[in-house]
Amino acid sequence: MTELYTLHRADDEIGPLIVLENKEIRMLSFGDNDEQSKLLKATPHIPQHTYLQAMLLVLLFIKPKRVIILGLGGGGLIHALRQFDTGIKVTAVELRASVIEIAKRFFQLPIGKKLSLVHQDAAHFLEEKDHKKADVIFADIYGADGVDESQLSDSFISNASMMLKSDGYLVLNCWKEHSQNRELLSLLQAHFAEVRACLTGGGNWVVIAGKVTRDISASALKTNAQQLSQKLDFQLGRSLTRFDIWQ
Repeated sequence: MTELYTLHRADDEIGPLIVLENKEIRMLSFGDNDEQSKLLKATPHIPQHTYLQAMLLVLLFIKPKRVIILGLGGGGLIHALRQFDTGIKVTAVELRASVIEIAKRFFQLPIGKKLSLVHQDAAHFLEEKDHKKADVIFADIYGADGVDESQLSDSFISNASMMLKSDGYLVLNCWKEHSQNRELLSLLQAHFAEVRACLTGGGNWVVIAGKVTRDISASALKTNAQQLSQKLDFQLGRSLTRFDIWQ
């Protein structure tokens, strides 16, 4: 890959925020050897990280009209969801005001009436329940040191469940180590009828928990994934081969 150079650097009370780029990509970092978001400038709707691609597998089960994204980063999920359906109403919640400004300024964030940006702690946002129920909640809360453990807590998962419609989904981006976390699985099973997960090539454990059971065969999922891949403009096949019921 062509060497990256620093386009922008800022610091807030949490730490540094660095925007790097070359001719093809733009990247958001929260510190040395950290890669929060990566955007292909020519095609921002194509996720560059395997965990984002895996999180979008939820679209095999539901066509959402309203989603909540907890943890904005560079807005990669928003770009992909806009490619899928321009009519989706998206609320993105981000703790750091500087991240919101950087996403708008440097990452082609598709500002419009169907996108609401909320500067707030995600756990507090869920506790307040001051939002219409969503079809999907994506939780991707990471800092320079990794996943924010609060998104794996009983209160977080319970509050997220209550913010979802009766057939809604919670999508969690975790580390591969969490695949052995039986306590987390039990928490999810207490609030959701079906828990699936995908181990990505990048070492993430992406959990997709649904409030209803979907009886879909492997062959039907494969067919649906081929159709969804065309709509999203990238191949979901690799993620699908690693995707199964978590039990």
